[in-house]
Amino acid sequence: MSEGRVERRLAAILAVDVAGYSRLMGEDEEGTLSALRAVRRDVGDPKIAEHRGRIVKTTGDGLLVEFASAVDAVRCAVEVQREMIARNAAAPPGRCIEFRMGINVGDIIIEDGDIFGDGVNIAARLEGLAQPGGICLSAAAHEQVRDRLDIAFDDIGEQQVKNIARPVRTYRVAAGASSRAAPPAGAPLPLPDKPSIAVLPFQNMSGDPEQEYFVDGMVEDIITGLSRIKWLFVIARNSTFVYKGRAVDVKQVGRDLGVRYVLEGSVRKHGNRVRITSQLIEATNAAHVWAERYDRALDDIFALQDELTISVVGAIEPTLRQAEVERARRKRPDSLDAYDLYLRALPNTFAAMPDAADDALDLLQQAIAIEPDYAAAHAAIAFCHEVRYIRGGLLEDDKRTAIRHARIAIATGGDDATALAGAAFVIGILERDYDNAFDAFDRALVLSPSSALALSFSAIVHAWAGDSATAVEQAQQSLRLSPSGSLLYMPHVGLAYAHFFAGRFDEAALSASRCAQANPQFSIPWVLRTASLANLGRREETQASAQRLRELWPSFTINEYLDSNFTSPERLAMFDAALRRAGLPEG
Repeated sequence: MSEGRVERRLAAILAVDVAGYSRLMGEDEEGTLSALRAVRRDVGDPKIAEHRGRIVKTTGDGLLVEFASAVDAVRCAVEVQREMIARNAAAPPGRCIEFRMGINVGDIIIEDGDIFGDGVNIAARLEGLAQPGGICLSAAAHEQVRDRLDIAFDDIGEQQVKNIARPVRTYRVAAGASSRAAPPAGAPLPLPDKPSIAVLPFQNMSGDPEQEYFVDGMVEDIITGLSRIKWLFVIARNSTFVYKGRAVDVKQVGRDLGVRYVLEGSVRKHGNRVRITSQLIEATNAAHVWAERYDRALDDIFALQDELTISVVGAIEPTLRQAEVERARRKRPDSLDAYDLYLRALPNTFAAMPDAADDALDLLQQAIAIEPDYAAAHAAIAFCHEVRYIRGGLLEDDKRTAIRHARIAIATGGDDATALAGAAFVIGILERDYDNAFDAFDRALVLSPSSALALSFSAIVHAWAGDSATAVEQAQQSLRLSPSGSLLYMPHVGLAYAHFFAGRFDEAALSASRCAQANPQFSIPWVLRTASLANLGRREETQASAQRLRELWPSFTINEYLDSNFTSPERLAMFDAALRRAGLPEG
């Protein structure tokens, strides 16, 4: 083509594609094509014609349109995106058609009705930068429309885009002109009577629009996972995704949605690696409660999505619980309801020592007096009486009371993973009713697969039942999900028992030491550590460990300890021999 025959002109170029097109087609090819044709017929083509645009070409999920005016191009784009609000509101979850749009003003080459050149390429790259339902403009396009349209724009700075030598100054049409509904307005919503959370759409920082479906899918899974936690009020996806692509004020989100906590995050892909960052914020004061970063290989994207979801949900549950405990402590005593009383009791409940259990029981009894069917409170009462029974003299009344409240928790807490797990632990330990205990554990983990508490309880009972392999697996999974916090000692107890019964005394002693570090006043790890060190023949360490055990548990005798353990005679004999070797009193 000689220079004399080149046709050029200045034009406004609108590039459009469908967000998540590959996923939509993979799920339903015919339905997706039918929906796209309907959108073109009812929305796209009429709006383009109304604003004097020319459709240059179409692809499976894309559209290239030429306008003589940048004002016409932006008006058309904004009106199309607005029209999509009503259509998407009526669409089934996951089947919304959402467009990304890029607009540039530049010099183009025309040949056989098609258009070429950097003016076109930049529009296409800007479309790739846009969020689903969003519109991005070049500085050239923004300059033409900024004083002519009643539309707000966000300056998102210079962007380096593929195959364009210089960075492109980019503007984004601000929220309110996109295809998503505006966030709720009006008076702040009241907070629910239990902890509440909104999970905002994570920001895709990778620059790869194809990762959008992965990011949104992971957020949806996190919402689903959190929704399984009985004591947590979780805002639905449709209410939180209106904030997608917006710079938000967390305090305002809390007021708009009526939530105490907000989870936000970002995803960045580089090569075959992906980095997820997330942070939990208390919306009332914008205080950071928790933050974490996850780096993973992008080998199996769906397996990765599942792993990250479980990791995030598993970390959030104990963090939120501790934050709620601290909030309940700050409330006036005359304003406490059953939930607040339960929260205030938790630290003493899980201290796992008789004196602390007594303090917890005072609060828990008040809680069930207010709410008699409070399953989690009944499970906590059962656990406290189990602690009193094993380390408080083996009083039969404590045993009977523990079992009674555990059975109430199982009967009334069928949808509460925490209640089921706590009750299953007591049933398994005090009755050796492993069938019912493991059934309750299975139900708890179906409800909340990421519950570190349920995994820890289950690991201990599996160890006592002789299934060391499952005990180790579940305890390690609990530690991966919640590697810190006040309940860290529990999975280490499970590991110590499992390793001891399997004859791995080095590992048992190490796990017992870590348990003691996590809960220094808890006496059981010193029993396990002393027995393990005695079997290893490490005499001086054994004596030091036995001395610490007697300090924490002055009335300890071997016979009383063995009487409190409901496991097989063979496993009891292992403890008997080791503790005698350590020189502890027989009783």
